[in-house]
Amino acid sequence: MRWSVNLVAEGDRVMSREEVVELADAVAAWGGIAAGIGTTRYGAQLIVDAEDRDTAVRLASAEFVRAAAQAGLPPWPIADVGAISEADDALPPEAGHLE
Repeated sequence: MRWSVNLVAEGDRVMSREEVVELADAVAAWGGIAAGIGTTRYGAQLIVDAEDRDTAVRLASAEFVRAAAQAGLPPWPIADVGAISEADDALPPEAGHLE
């Protein structure tokens, strides 16, 4: 199953455009995009194949750390992680509960 995993690392200085572009290049092989220009955070969304959410998060986290190092970014701790499966993404939004 394919998963879209969003990861954010948070630190103590503002990220430059060039740094985030380097991260985007480093995650491109994983269908990834990067964000964080002008903030004290950098993040990426990666697409991974995994059987379950925990495995998807583990795989994406390892790739995120590798990509950040490749981009020359500070090794800040991952502050936020979110994952959604292809199956979850295909579900219609709930219209509310009528009781």
